[in-house]
Amino acid sequence: MKPRRFWITAPFCVPALVSSISPARSAQPYWPDALLIATASAGGTYHAYGIGLARILSRELGVSVATRDTAGPSENITLLEEGVAQIAFVTKSAAVEGWTGSGDWTGGRPLRAMRAMFAMYDTPFHFVARQDSGIAQISALDGRTVGVGPEGGTAAIYTPRMLPRLGVQARLVHGSWEELAAQLRSGEVDGLAAAAGVPFPALAELEAGRAIRYLPLTQDMVVSLRLAVPELAASVIPAGSYASLRSNYNTVGIYNLAVGHRDLPSDLVYRLVKTVFDFHAEMMEAHPAAAATVPANFVQNTVLPWHLGATRYYENRAVQGVLFGD
Repeated sequence: MKPRRFWITAPFCVPALVSSISPARSAQPYWPDALLIATASAGGTYHAYGIGLARILSRELGVSVATRDTAGPSENITLLEEGVAQIAFVTKSAAVEGWTGSGDWTGGRPLRAMRAMFAMYDTPFHFVARQDSGIAQISALDGRTVGVGPEGGTAAIYTPRMLPRLGVQARLVHGSWEELAAQLRSGEVDGLAAAAGVPFPALAELEAGRAIRYLPLTQDMVVSLRLAVPELAASVIPAGSYASLRSNYNTVGIYNLAVGHRDLPSDLVYRLVKTVFDFHAEMMEAHPAAAATVPANFVQNTVLPWHLGATRYYENRAVQGVLFGD
């Protein structure tokens, strides 16, 4: 059977700084001519992480790799299912909703083109307010305007379920994180509820202007949220992750996975996964959250079948006795 080819239409591609790369150097003749990574909006962790990943893969695999800005995991899974994207970043919860067809955004149709390749990092929820707003507790967001990112993104999906559990009824605003950060700075919104790897670029920029304060979650709040939304796990943003964060920020989070289309050649996925881990330090330069992108975190995937190429990589690591040493 002739290998399946994927096509990427130019208007949807964001070049991944590949002008000096010779695609013929490493690519096999039956590999796709190009790969598209579905990420998220500018100002978010997916976006920065994806640009770095695209640059490394383009150089090391000899395949032109680009990124596409999206609304987040649910759109990413849809793009993968349609064959528009071949790689996508997803949360475990969105993966379950897509695989089972239980998410409203699926239309009741199971979306099963995705296969897990590697675990990325934890996505903790950050709750912040304007520094000069007088808001010091999450309860003070009641009746206020809160930015939650693009529609279909992780924060946009979960914040409407989380805030009422904490006794907060807020007006939620959608948009890219760059836009919402600007709106917080100008006073158009009072707070942000963000779900992203640390440090979150949009918040880091606000930090530089000393524009925000972090709203703490008590242990009781964390327990309450986990009872209400079982896919959430306890998470901690370490002190020093942001300049003004001087103590650990206890919160809840969801793990992220990089998935690939099931029809991608197994040897390509094997090389892709190996490249991600071999260039771990460079991935961390793209975004510090990649510190958690290590082989041992394959245990974080408890929801999706693995791509055969990824399975081969992890099995080889286990045989060599090095998998759990990372």
